Amino acid sequence: MRDNLEKIFEKIEKGKRITFEDGIMLLKKGSLAEMGFYAQKIRYKLHPKDFVTYIIDRNINYTNVCETKCSFCAFYRDEKDRDAYTLKIEEVLEKIDETINLGGTGILLQGGHNPKIPFNYYVELLKAIRKAFPQIHIHAFSPPEIVFFAKNFKMSVGEVLKELKKAGLMSLPGGGAEILSEKTRKKIAPRKANAQEWIGVMEKAHQLKIKTTATMMFGTIEKDEEIVYHLDLIRNLQDKTKGFTAFIPWTYQQGGKAKVKAEKTPYTKYLKVLAFSRIYLDNIMNIQASWLTQGLDIASVALHFGANDVGSVMIEENVVREAGCLNRTNEEELRKMIVNCGFVPIKRTTLYKIVKTS
Repeated sequence: MRDNLEKIFEKIEKGKRITFEDGIMLLKKGSLAEMGFYAQKIRYKLHPKDFVTYIIDRNINYTNVCETKCSFCAFYRDEKDRDAYTLKIEEVLEKIDETINLGGTGILLQGGHNPKIPFNYYVELLKAIRKAFPQIHIHAFSPPEIVFFAKNFKMSVGEVLKELKKAGLMSLPGGGAEILSEKTRKKIAPRKANAQEWIGVMEKAHQLKIKTTATMMFGTIEKDEEIVYHLDLIRNLQDKTKGFTAFIPWTYQQGGKAKVKAEKTPYTKYLKVLAFSRIYLDNIMNIQASWLTQGLDIASVALHFGANDVGSVMIEENVVREAGCLNRTNEEELRKMIVNCGFVPIKRTTLYKIVKTS
């Protein structure tokens, strides 16, 4: 077994791509120290400078009503629940105005699969944002939302994306991926877009010159082989389209209404999967550390395990908060953490362009 690992490490040293089978061996048998060492070598090959990027933006969830009712989700509500809501366009605009005043450059707009919202709501929402705040980047609607729109409004995925892009959509978040393996997906999210539908939305978006991110939520009931399979699907599509700007893995947060019972993922497993992601996804430039789910201490360690980005200051976040994950930060604290780790904090945009400061 050790000989096989050494052969994999030799491939990595030479800049060669590891195979799916190599990936399973590495994730199962490679040590945390080895994974971190090789992930960091790749990080510096792609990003030679000691820069660590971050963004100031806001997660705006336009509705919490969702008919999908994923068993791992603590955020969704039924239409008749007392705390169910759908934001008015004016309410969204107020949140964006506040975001800009706090130095934000973008918004992440996502919501539940609410069958009562007409397609015109989404179109008019994007148009209103673009008109009122032309400087803000609109990063909106995960692949499952796009699939939901297509089915609910009897449109093709391509038609949905074209209409939303015309209205002001600028890029797509990679949410709703969870684990792109039907074995687990059918158990934790049977009513959500399946793996091929998720990949299909991303491929169509890339064809339409819409950049996207990719994500993975692990730590429910999946096996290591399914994690590798998930990354392999993303790597294969990136080979084809080059449309992913970043990959963000995070761990399942059990709490609130979330029904999937699983042991809390240890930070060592998080760091190992993060490092493995950096090694396996050799064609995606940016790997993001999740301070939101791991806390700042583990996020700081993640910067030595292949991550070159710490994501958003996140002026507002509702989904994992509903599961009892209450980590919060601000720009000053995030920059201090980066500096204390020996890196240089760099503010960026959604598409990883450096924000020039006066």
